[in-house]
Amino acid sequence: MLGTAIAVCACAVVFAKGQTPPQQTPPVRPDVIWIATDDPAVNAMLALAKVTKTDVVYDLGCGDGKILIAAARQFGARGVGVEIDPEQVKHAKAAVIAAGVSDKVTIIQGDIFDPAIKIGDASVVMLYLLQSLNIRLMPRLQKELKPGTRIVSNAFHMGTAWPAEQSQGVENTTIYLWTIK
Repeated sequence: MLGTAIAVCACAVVFAKGQTPPQQTPPVRPDVIWIATDDPAVNAMLALAKVTKTDVVYDLGCGDGKILIAAARQFGARGVGVEIDPEQVKHAKAAVIAAGVSDKVTIIQGDIFDPAIKIGDASVVMLYLLQSLNIRLMPRLQKELKPGTRIVSNAFHMGTAWPAEQSQGVENTTIYLWTIK
């Protein structure tokens, strides 16, 4: 009888160990690979958006946080980065601290398509996503952003449904500008 009880307990422990706890969810994979934005493109994106100290710059898919750090350092703007990759979030947060702009820049781990992540207080939005993701994001940008908000994308436009107001060649890339009407 004792042997049976032990076997039952051992099975219960093995079964419990094989379970995935409900609070754990599988990691979300980024839709794109991260490629750092070159410094000339960062500077050109900030200039094309005409960033000032009164702006709140959002970088959707912020990667290493470089654009937000530059906006804070060069213009005194506040910034919010949204990044899905937890490793990139760690790197971006460390870079923000190292740059001495943690009072101006916040990095959030999350999905840019998650409606729980609010973007409505942005006055500038930076993107370096694939065209398909820009197009998928377009309705959210048009619905949630206030008139006058500038959107700048590195390398990828939003298709024919929303032509860019301006585009500019910078070294080996093109950057695009839209303004919410």
